[in-house]
Amino acid sequence: MLLPQGGKRGRCLGQVGLRGPEVRGHAAVSRPHCPGRGCGGHLINSGLPPRKRSAGVCGPSCSMRILPVLHFYNMLEFLQRPVVVTADVNLNIVALTLLGLLSRLWQLTYPRAVVFDEVYYGQYISFYMKRVFFLDGSGPPFGHMLLALGGYLGGFDGNFLWNRIGAEYSSNVPVWSLRLLPALAGALSVPMAYQILWELRFSHCAAMGAALLMLIENALITQSRLMLLESVLIFFNLLSVLSYLKFSNSQKHRPFSLSWWFWLTLTGVACSCAVGIKYVGVSTYLLVLGVAAVHAWHLIGDRTLSHVRVLCHLVARVAALVVVPVAMYLLFFYVHLMLLYRSGPHDQIMSSAFQASLEGGLARVTQGQPLEVAYGSQVTLKNAFGKPVPCWLHSHQSTYPMIYDNGRGSSHQQQVTCYPFKDVNNWWIVKDPGRHRLEVSNPPRPVRHGDVVQLVHGMTTRFLNTHDVAAPLSPHSSSVLVFGGWPSRSWERGPGHESDLTTRRALQDIVNRDADTDIWKTILSEVRLVHLNTSAVLKVSGAHLPDWGFRQLEVVGEKLSRGHHESAAWTVEEHRYGKSQEQKERELELHSPTEMDISRNLSFMARFSELQWRMLTVRTDDSEHKYSSTPLDWVTLDTNIAYWLHPRTSAQIHLLGNIVIWASAGLATVLYALLFFWYLLRRRRNICDLPEDCWLRWVLAGALCVGGWAVNYLPFFLMDKTVFLYHYLPALTFQILLLPVVLQHISDHLCRSQIQSSLFGALVVAWYSAACHVFNALRPLTYGDRSLSPSELRALRWKDSWDILIRKY
Repeated sequence: MLLPQGGKRGRCLGQVGLRGPEVRGHAAVSRPHCPGRGCGGHLINSGLPPRKRSAGVCGPSCSMRILPVLHFYNMLEFLQRPVVVTADVNLNIVALTLLGLLSRLWQLTYPRAVVFDEVYYGQYISFYMKRVFFLDGSGPPFGHMLLALGGYLGGFDGNFLWNRIGAEYSSNVPVWSLRLLPALAGALSVPMAYQILWELRFSHCAAMGAALLMLIENALITQSRLMLLESVLIFFNLLSVLSYLKFSNSQKHRPFSLSWWFWLTLTGVACSCAVGIKYVGVSTYLLVLGVAAVHAWHLIGDRTLSHVRVLCHLVARVAALVVVPVAMYLLFFYVHLMLLYRSGPHDQIMSSAFQASLEGGLARVTQGQPLEVAYGSQVTLKNAFGKPVPCWLHSHQSTYPMIYDNGRGSSHQQQVTCYPFKDVNNWWIVKDPGRHRLEVSNPPRPVRHGDVVQLVHGMTTRFLNTHDVAAPLSPHSSSVLVFGGWPSRSWERGPGHESDLTTRRALQDIVNRDADTDIWKTILSEVRLVHLNTSAVLKVSGAHLPDWGFRQLEVVGEKLSRGHHESAAWTVEEHRYGKSQEQKERELELHSPTEMDISRNLSFMARFSELQWRMLTVRTDDSEHKYSSTPLDWVTLDTNIAYWLHPRTSAQIHLLGNIVIWASAGLATVLYALLFFWYLLRRRRNICDLPEDCWLRWVLAGALCVGGWAVNYLPFFLMDKTVFLYHYLPALTFQILLLPVVLQHISDHLCRSQIQSSLFGALVVAWYSAACHVFNALRPLTYGDRSLSPSELRALRWKDSWDILIRKY
């Protein structure tokens, strides 16, 4: 701190000072004293002769000369002395952070092998390194990008075969950097637990208890030391709660201050990050939104605030807690799509337009294709539904059998199927029913919504048709076939022929991406083809034909009255303008590239909408897993997961929780609920057992902790998917935060005497000692760094349902 030198009268050196702890590290610089009355307008020891002034008052010209010199000497004085900044440092937080880092980063590269779901996330990291597009239905891309960031910082090139658990990592895989971000997230969750309880206005002992429980919880340590996402999700869940609590506390003293805006905005950012890692992050986001909505409702009822002030509060909350998360969520996908611009193994799940926007793959095939489908166009029609597999409208010379396996008769005409591979028999010609032409006129006549067309199979020149004969596997729908031949006199019949189709817009109309026109377009349009005579729409039933149909997908005609489905929408994927009327020349055209270059880059919002929809609707492999479990098994820790086993010794890593902490956390949740309803009933009778501030603190802690546990746990009962023990960890962290809250409440409000308080304190110490003992006992299974004998492994099997691996030598 700089102080004015000396105490001599008339000395006018500037004074610069930094405030102490009372301003929490913010520097305040006082203005330099201006020379004027009382100092005679001159500087002591400045080397400048004093000027005589009438009545000792400096005039304007004096001030102009003296001020620059004065500022120069003030600056010189400032540079000659050190600047001292005083700030508050909570050593508890520093110590907890160091302990968290030690517990999570210690021997982070061990084991140097693929551990459980690292085989799953590692594939996506390799895709990011190679810029290859992929689709993962388990959650948004932000979590994968964070893991890929670790690989990028470590110089990973993506070249590793993630094909089995236990495979040794090659030398080019930076194991430490790949596991670093999850480990840091797990380590920082320890001091964050302390800060959350401190912001809830609970005691230092309660806050330290929550942090120490997070520190020694075995399952949290195991999950955060691997290339997995649960620890990152927990970090952002806790950060969103902590940020909102800090914002709420600053609301009482400094609304609209810089710190107020910072914590409010950080709340929205943390919530969006939680959602961006896994969809279950929505639960914590909705919890924070609910608490914020209740606080905003009370704010509206505050008559001390003006209407404008209340409106500003509401707008700020909507902007930070709704607009910012939405913008951040879109940003995650924008970066994801910007990074993954190359064609990959999951392209077939996406639409043709999406595939054409990627480098390589379909983009190489569709480059230079005409945009508008015209009469005479040669096209391949891909089903827009893409389920059970992506496929193209197809026909071949084989016919339907005379009699189906169920005894029904068939048309015995040429088969029409949906074929899941590229093939020359996927090509069709769009013909004008009123003209005897199979090539495109000059200029081309584009096909529009509602136009009548005939589809001619390119290789066999037969007409696509449907009739009243039942489909082979879908007896309530009509069979689709090709019949006749071209050239024949059937074209002279004009519109109304039994093979005529009308182009209807898929779902509601021809859906053109990024365009409002009704012209049928390559890739950009999804069309529905309706048979003119029977009003049957062409669609894929999803059933596989028997061997006589080569196990290809069944195509049927279904009445429009049954509603519309995406399986009835078709997209032109490959397209060329037919130039020849002769069949031999047309067959050569079907194998030749086109020359017209048209760009079909989708907008970001179109790609985002499709990708988000596919992620929400794609069916993942929900087959039963050896270590899958039910939500009821989690609370009582009746299950575990064997993550890794050393190939030669009995060293192994298990996802196994600290049973003392898990049981105590469940008991604390039940006890809180009982006490809450007891207090609520008594308050209804105007009996207030707790002071108002204690009651509000108790309610807020319950809303965040019990509510956080409930919203992160109960939805799993409604999910039709394979679930594992690690899905419970986000809910468990909220229970751990609740445990010290209940213990402090018992000590402060239920222990009536000093003896009871002392006895209860001793029991808490003994209980925590037991938790530490369990942590140490399970430590070999948490870190997997020590080989245990078969007897030691059997001794750790505290429950019959625990699957501890014992080698048979």
